[in-house]
Amino acid sequence: MTEARKILVTSALPYANGSIHLGHMVEYIQTDIWVRFQKMRGNQCTYVCASDAHGSAIMLRAEKEGITPEQLIETVRREHSTDFADFLVEFDNFHSTHSEENRELSSLVYTRLRDAGHIATRAVTQYYDPEKGMFLADRFIKGTCPKCGSEDQYGDNCEKCGATYAPTELKDPRSAISGATPVLRESKHFFFKLPDFQAMLEGWTRSGSLQDAVANKIAEWLDAGLQEWDISRDAPYFGFEIPDEPGKFFYVWLDAPIGYMASFKNLCARRPELDFDAYWRKDSSAEVYHFIGKDIVNFHALFWPAMLEGAGYRKPTALNVHGFLTVDGQKMSKSRGTFVKARTYLDHLEPEYLRYYFASKLSRSVDDLDLNLEDFVQKVNSDLVGKVVNIASRCAGFIHKGNGGVLVAGNAAPELTEAFLSAAPSIAEAYEQRDFARAMREIMALADRANAWIAEKAPWALNKQEGKQDEVQAICALGVNLFRQLVIFLKPVLPKLAAAAEAFLNVAPLTWDDHRTLLADHALNAFSPLMTRIEPARIQAMIDASKEDLAAETSQPAGTPIGNGELKKEPLAAEIGFDAFAAVDLRIALIEKCEFVEGADKLLRLTLDIGDEKRNVFSGIKSAYPDPSKLEGRLTLYVANLAARKMKFGVSEGMVLAAGPGGEEIYLLSPDSGAKPGQRVK
Repeated sequence: MTEARKILVTSALPYANGSIHLGHMVEYIQTDIWVRFQKMRGNQCTYVCASDAHGSAIMLRAEKEGITPEQLIETVRREHSTDFADFLVEFDNFHSTHSEENRELSSLVYTRLRDAGHIATRAVTQYYDPEKGMFLADRFIKGTCPKCGSEDQYGDNCEKCGATYAPTELKDPRSAISGATPVLRESKHFFFKLPDFQAMLEGWTRSGSLQDAVANKIAEWLDAGLQEWDISRDAPYFGFEIPDEPGKFFYVWLDAPIGYMASFKNLCARRPELDFDAYWRKDSSAEVYHFIGKDIVNFHALFWPAMLEGAGYRKPTALNVHGFLTVDGQKMSKSRGTFVKARTYLDHLEPEYLRYYFASKLSRSVDDLDLNLEDFVQKVNSDLVGKVVNIASRCAGFIHKGNGGVLVAGNAAPELTEAFLSAAPSIAEAYEQRDFARAMREIMALADRANAWIAEKAPWALNKQEGKQDEVQAICALGVNLFRQLVIFLKPVLPKLAAAAEAFLNVAPLTWDDHRTLLADHALNAFSPLMTRIEPARIQAMIDASKEDLAAETSQPAGTPIGNGELKKEPLAAEIGFDAFAAVDLRIALIEKCEFVEGADKLLRLTLDIGDEKRNVFSGIKSAYPDPSKLEGRLTLYVANLAARKMKFGVSEGMVLAAGPGGEEIYLLSPDSGAKPGQRVK
């Protein structure tokens, strides 16, 4: 028996400044499938990730929301963790780059590089916002394109004509943060001497650690000659201060990949069987794999291995690079409703539908992956419901009615069982090589053979014939065993289906090697439907909800700051007379109960006490209050004489008052202390 491999796996760290969407989920689903396969094979496979929690963008968003960066990143980390868990992505640890482990490791890597002569310093001149008191990254500078004259373009490229340029070439530059005219200032910056590692990188990138297409792309940069990499930013900046350099901070991309190591180190402190040094020292026999998108290849295939080499650590065993997600052949679009957040998808569809569809499309290629919504419905319904689950549903009833739910011993089709057994090594190899599309094709080919055999034997017809019941039981027993084989092969992709199948089969959690055996003289549990078909109406509901997400994001009240630091000016609504305003019956209400509304993306159901009676109100504030119980016991303002409105979820009797631009920024209005439920506000 071969010794279990020690494998450490990571996905790229999600930035703690926004929601997870389906484009992100390609990578996390891909990684999770591979990790689950390795664990099923008995390997010690550890999957870590973390929130990418540093940078100016996070600092500025927290400031805008009136909270600390620490509060922001923890809120987003919890949201991401929930989305990943509900998509059945099972991390061994999901940490944060804003951690003591990462601070210590980033300082250690930097000081080792510095002491070995791989850090340079020199003065850099860049734009500075005199009102905000900070140096501006290119994306925080806007102006007129020096090439085509288009206004409101970013500091490094023009979205109209595609030209690239230095920020100093912009005409009429302004700070996108404050609107002020930036000035040029000089500052000392720190640079990682990437050219020191040119020869090492030329060898490592052609060692088999990268897909050929990725290695070819990296070769273009290597052939052009590597440049030193600016790894510092000036205060104010949310991140780690550079050792012995007050007011200077590590650029977010310096400490982000070290976050892989930090998350693993955090886990090692809780898992004594894991040894940090055994995985990261240069002579380690452990394997380290990074799953990433093609947009961050330069950081992972150039900067990261060079940093590790210079600091005395091992390099990754391999990178697995994937392409972007398109929907119906086009870029994800908010206006078309195809820019779908993970949570919006989960509100309408089962996670395993998407896990299977992505698996059926993912290969070793770096090409983009297309989510064709019509094909998505057809493939899931045909393959999973029509082929795999159909086998169990066809056979289970005959076994329960004809033999008390017990599988008889025997093998009614040795050639068929041998075909399943002999296919296992090829399927395993496809999983190992991250060619999930091939694995799914081979598994579904087996499902087709099993269904064709059952259809040929027609146990439903035999069961009506005298003396054929033993044959029916033999056919159906093998059918259930073939279903069990398919579940084993699909378990890395469909863990929830596998758990339900294990309960029906009355077996312990299935491992990969279980495919070598058949169940015999074995009692089954009652069968219940394991997966239902996708109804096209649910796809349309998801698209519509995504359009609502866009509407909520873009609806900002007058006077709300927008990207260029100016105010969005909107015309006032038509004037109303005092009598019309006085007719509004505004009351104090006590929120007795607040709960989610099943099937609704944005609504909460509030039970209000308005003094002499109770009222039921639906309010579109769910995005701002993900834990509705926290609203219970609060007082709020309530429009008591608004006509009741019939909705598909029930009748809404009035309206509670809230303010804000939408999304997470909605604030339920509350009276001052001392107010009583039922009091009228005048």
